Amino acid sequence: MRVIVTRPGPQAGKWVNGLRAAGLDAVSLPLIEIAAAPDAQALQSVWQRLPEFDALMFVSANAVAHFFALQPEGLVHLTRGTQGKPRFFVTGPGSVAALLQAQVPQQRIDAPDTANAQFDSEALWRVVQDQVQPGWRVLIVRGNTDGENAEEAEAGQGVGRDWLAARLGERGAAVEFVVAYVRRAPALDAPALTLVQMAADDGTVWLFSSSEAVSNLCTMAKGQSWSRARAVATHPRIAQAARAAGFAQVHESRPALADLVVSIESLA
Repeated sequence: MRVIVTRPGPQAGKWVNGLRAAGLDAVSLPLIEIAAAPDAQALQSVWQRLPEFDALMFVSANAVAHFFALQPEGLVHLTRGTQGKPRFFVTGPGSVAALLQAQVPQQRIDAPDTANAQFDSEALWRVVQDQVQPGWRVLIVRGNTDGENAEEAEAGQGVGRDWLAARLGERGAAVEFVVAYVRRAPALDAPALTLVQMAADDGTVWLFSSSEAVSNLCTMAKGQSWSRARAVATHPRIAQAARAAGFAQVHESRPALADLVVSIESLA
């Protein structure tokens, strides 16, 4: 069974290799391209103000990587101690791993348990809501678009991060946003477009971890019918986007590799 992994290139390899190891014919077709934010000065300015914030919330591993890529050498101490602020809020294991790689201590990271059914803002809020106090200042580090992140699936149209910002505001916290990276639709070459056309009705399973990827696919393959297409989505809202696009069969799955394999094989 062929599976098309639509995650951005930097993250696709892990899933492709894992699915192949499970006996599936997985191929990568990134439907989202990740690039550095055009305004590096805004990020550098935030780094200088980091002591002002009680918590930093990262919407994805990409947000972590691009934010820490601009960390000034002299400010390393702000993120290395096991105590104090800021706290680091993330929605799932991919972002936790990225923070650990950036040498943020585990003791300062707040995230949903890996056994959670979903890795999203709602799950994160259940973890952090009791520690947020009136007067807190929280920085949300995000991409430039309203699409959700790749592994810890958020709502389409920015619902995830906006929902979290609203909950923080209700607790009396002041919320700021900063753009750390750019998400955009890639340009597909002729072989990729041929693959898209074939995979629309040949039994291929599309693996979506972003509703933005669904939207980009429909834009790039304008007029393509998905009435015979099959998909696995890593969040209910992403599944809803695939169904709205016309996919005939859409299964929902946790974004853990073992769960993805079970969901994909259930379509056989």
